Amino acid sequence: MRVLPLVLVAVVLVAMSISGTAVALPSIGHDLDASGSPLNWVVAGYNLAFAAMTLVAGSTADRVGRRRVFVASAATFAVGFLGTALSPSILVADVARIVSGAGGAGLMAAGGALLAASYDGPARNRAFALMGTMAGVGIAIGPSLSGLLITATGWRGSFLVFATLGLLVAAGATRLHESRSHGGAADWLGSALFVLALSVLMYGVLEAPELGWGHPRVLVALVVGLVTLVAFAAVQRRSATPVLAPELTANRGFLGWSLATLTTSIGFLGVLVFLPTYLQVASGLSPAVAGVAMMLLTTPVLVMPLAAVTLVNRGVSPRLLILVALTLVAGGNLWMVVLRPEHTVAVIAVPLLLIGIGMGMSFGITDGQAMSLVPPDAVGMAAGFLNTLRGAAEALAIAGFSASLLGFLSVKLGAGRAAAVSSGHLSDQVTSELQAFTWSWQLTQLGVSALCLILTAVVATLILRAPVTSPAAARTPDLQS
Repeated sequence: MRVLPLVLVAVVLVAMSISGTAVALPSIGHDLDASGSPLNWVVAGYNLAFAAMTLVAGSTADRVGRRRVFVASAATFAVGFLGTALSPSILVADVARIVSGAGGAGLMAAGGALLAASYDGPARNRAFALMGTMAGVGIAIGPSLSGLLITATGWRGSFLVFATLGLLVAAGATRLHESRSHGGAADWLGSALFVLALSVLMYGVLEAPELGWGHPRVLVALVVGLVTLVAFAAVQRRSATPVLAPELTANRGFLGWSLATLTTSIGFLGVLVFLPTYLQVASGLSPAVAGVAMMLLTTPVLVMPLAAVTLVNRGVSPRLLILVALTLVAGGNLWMVVLRPEHTVAVIAVPLLLIGIGMGMSFGITDGQAMSLVPPDAVGMAAGFLNTLRGAAEALAIAGFSASLLGFLSVKLGAGRAAAVSSGHLSDQVTSELQAFTWSWQLTQLGVSALCLILTAVVATLILRAPVTSPAAARTPDLQS
């Protein structure tokens, strides 16, 4: 069994499970008599577990075997989807989704580690570009394909389909070649502290838009998370086999490429998740037409990864390409301030394309370039760190974007109407509420673009001062392994 096709199938499944589950929420809520926060945790619980477990899964893969973790993660992914499909209550569904998220984390981390251990040079660049392309495919088709599955089989049937596919990936992976580092035992204390710290921090951030940033539960979560994170850092400095080696984050080049993927996620996710609501409410588009309009954002993610890596393999500087990509993402978000209810799609078509192109270019080159800067024994840890940043960025970008919209809307309309308008429910005061909705979007886009520009400057400083050559010895010369 070739490693590349199996990893790509796993990537599509994980990406679809991230972007497509929201389509099932109305059906799940109706069937399980759930709404509000308990229902939203069907999505949030998956994202939290994915972000919290990816780094641990990557480091564990280095220690106990990348194939072994990949197989176990595929089985865990499948069990979580099976549990969701059979859930008698929303609580069981939420727990099962957390299990699925942990499995998805292992698939991405161990899958990236398997590719990094199997390929090198231009072949590695192509492998990670294909991985980025398939992640884009999963994100793009997830909502529509999930909708078709739900229509054909019901929401429970759609989850059973994912469970079956996960089991097939697990079975196929048992035939892959095993690889591992020669380090010592896993750092279980560090792993537990990291999972606790990130889980509690993300819980606080995810609940803050609904409860308020000053709510005691949110404040306690943020304080406990930060204290635990400090403890985790202290343990890592003393551990013989750390979950996150201090020298990895001290590597300027690796850190720069990691922050690049964080930057593009911040600039992409808010628009991806929240713009469809604006298009339907402010511009009166149907869900189907709004979905087609969003292809301006998602289609470039399908084609740009391979285009970017082709340029790199032909001698174009990857540093130049990533800085261009980050500039496109930041510039596209800044351009989105022209958003208005009239002729919305025509007005924002170019900025959507710019953001999508930048995101696609980043998908094509960031992982391959980052992996080329770490030693072979740490590729699982590195893959885990990259995907932890992505998972955390997704959850934080969504929570931050939502909080910003609600905050600015509250200034204009008051807290009571802000939540309703941000969800697309307008009152008789349509004109004033649309103006407030548009204004909140414009100010939020200013904030997102400013953050992306600052991070782009940091990335440029880090990668332009880092060495170009890889410390890892060359291994497999092509993709036919």
